[in-house]
Amino acid sequence: MSTTSYAVPEQSWQIELEIKRSKFLSFVANVSNRQDAEAFIRLLREQHPQASHVCWAYIAGPPNTTVRSMSDDGEPSGTAGMPMLKVLQHSGLGDVVVAVVRYFGGTKLGTGGLQRAYSEAVSAVLKELPTRLKVSRSTLSLVFDYEYDGSLGRLINRYDVADMQANYDQQVTVTLAIADSEFQAFYDEVIDVCSGKVVIETPD
Repeated sequence: MSTTSYAVPEQSWQIELEIKRSKFLSFVANVSNRQDAEAFIRLLREQHPQASHVCWAYIAGPPNTTVRSMSDDGEPSGTAGMPMLKVLQHSGLGDVVVAVVRYFGGTKLGTGGLQRAYSEAVSAVLKELPTRLKVSRSTLSLVFDYEYDGSLGRLINRYDVADMQANYDQQVTVTLAIADSEFQAFYDEVIDVCSGKVVIETPD
């Protein structure tokens, strides 16, 4: 259990900058996995077939995840993707993909100019981006006898849980997503309330 909560894009956003006659269209979206990030980038390529470059970077998960990548898309190595990723890393955002679509205006910017331009393009779109707080959660499945249903129900109501589902068969099975910051305390209390007569599984 790593980052317990972090800021993520609340919606997709875009802006346009012009630097030395080149147009830089910046796009940002919420993505929680590599597949969604790459689908977003593919869509932009399809929408801008005449663009000189479609450079991108993403952090698909919490800010400290290793699921991250970037691309210069034909710009000189290190002048686009890495500067874009660095801006994302310093933003503290997670679940985020940015892409900068460049239409070349005839004036070369040089490596330093390109690095500044792509960094500025990402910083500018993130500055106006609406964000929300995402709580990192772990899924738990609890299996217990009916006699503990009431006391466990009251316990669950005291914690930050989401996506709760209950199934009543020979025993009660409750599946829920508990905030990572409360995971250990909740786990310990469940065992205590049931006097150890509970099966706790983590489907994740």
